[in-house]
Amino acid sequence: MTPSGTTSGGAAGPAGQPAWELLLPAVGAPARRRGRALQEALREAVRSGRLGAGTRLPSTRELAADLGVSRGLVTEAYEQLTAEGYLRGERGAGTWVGGAVRAGGAVKADGPGGGSGGAGGGDGVDG
Repeated sequence: MTPSGTTSGGAAGPAGQPAWELLLPAVGAPARRRGRALQEALREAVRSGRLGAGTRLPSTRELAADLGVSRGLVTEAYEQLTAEGYLRGERGAGTWVGGAVRAGGAVKADGPGGGSGGAGGGDGVDG
């Protein structure tokens, strides 16, 4: 259970710990570097397999509250990693670890019929 009394949407690491606990070291970074540190920690958790493909991540609001950082910082990290192909999601529908991550940490593009099967670019931005 997280400090906010939730279970982080079911996202758990290999030992059953909530996924956000993998990101705790990033919030200890100096304020000017905290956003980049959060992105790096989340990216590494995906690359290493600690967050497997299809794992649902906590909402930006929930993760920000649990980590004690601004929601904007978490939103920025999710958006950047979505643009890089590590995450996928849609506004209001949640964010998941993308299925395009290979063990070596490289991100491959999904071909036709790949990905989540939804319409659009999968970047979670309307318009």
